[in-house]
Amino acid sequence: MSEESTVVTHPFLDLAPLGAAQFASIEDRVARLLRTEQDVVIMQGEALLPLEGAIRSTAGPGTTALNVITGPYGQTFGDWLRDCGATVIDLAVPFHTAVTAAQIAAAFEEHPAIDFVSLVHAEAATGNTNPVAEIGEVVRRQGALFYLDAVASVGAEPVLPDAWGVDLCVIGAQKAMGGPAGVSAVSVSERAWARMAANPKAPRRSYLSLLDWKERWIDGGRKALLHAPAQLEMLALEACVERIEADGLDAVMGRHRAAAAATRAGARALGGGLEPYVHEDREAAPAATTLRAPSGVAASELVTRALSCDPALPLAAGGGALAKEMIRVNHYGVDATLGAVRASLAALGAALREKGIAADVESALRAAEDAWR
Repeated sequence: MSEESTVVTHPFLDLAPLGAAQFASIEDRVARLLRTEQDVVIMQGEALLPLEGAIRSTAGPGTTALNVITGPYGQTFGDWLRDCGATVIDLAVPFHTAVTAAQIAAAFEEHPAIDFVSLVHAEAATGNTNPVAEIGEVVRRQGALFYLDAVASVGAEPVLPDAWGVDLCVIGAQKAMGGPAGVSAVSVSERAWARMAANPKAPRRSYLSLLDWKERWIDGGRKALLHAPAQLEMLALEACVERIEADGLDAVMGRHRAAAAATRAGARALGGGLEPYVHEDREAAPAATTLRAPSGVAASELVTRALSCDPALPLAAGGGALAKEMIRVNHYGVDATLGAVRASLAALGAALREKGIAADVESALRAAEDAWR
């Protein structure tokens, strides 16, 4: 090889190092997005990393946890809590609805030892959203630690850990924020840090450890990173926060609310037995709309037929057993547009017609446009 030969540069590969100051700056911008004065730690992995890390850091054999199940993630949190040795009281509600503050209060009355509450804000997998502000008031009165999965809600609806009394609020950028999947963040209250420090089973010197970030990053003035950052993902997170700041968070949330309203209205007008899976509009998540397939028709088959028209449509069948009955319209991030909603409804209508089921696509599109406005 000649001495004059050079390596071709690549924008994804040949990047300037991401230093501690820039890392800290991105954390500060995420904190402003959440309007929180709590410590915000950006974790170097998908949101399951801080979701599991936060539970394992704060729960143990002395914990009595109320685990609210409104979808698959609530079930997972219960498994983690039990694995930590916690006593777990599951509060499960039908996936087509939301939990209420009254149900939380009743659980506290029946089990006064509860000192930890785990809740998913919005379940993208089932399409429901829970009234966190009201629930937070109940949890705060009881003095329990409040753990919230806001991965599917941040960017689509308000997420306010300080105002709601949330001690551990986990977010991910890959849904309504329109950002990368490879990094995530958690806001941590002083009460939560104290619970971790007192927990002998909290992960230490571990990728799951939040205490490592506290002791080696935050307490050190955020001068030295624990390890090499996920540089591309961190830069993508910074870019998606910049875009939200430029558009305005209220405008971004407004697009998601409009997309949900348009999808639900369009599905009702489409007919053919397709209907919103979550019954009440107020309990439907803005990030994604779930639909119930017509009786006798597999949801997964309808989605496959719809995607054969356009594989880029934000459509998916429900997971596991829900694949038979549930269709998800994932109108989040860049797909929170009227165009994505219209295209999804048209494709579902065509799929219904292929099955010999009458579907009024024209009425569906008009209803979607009216609801969007």
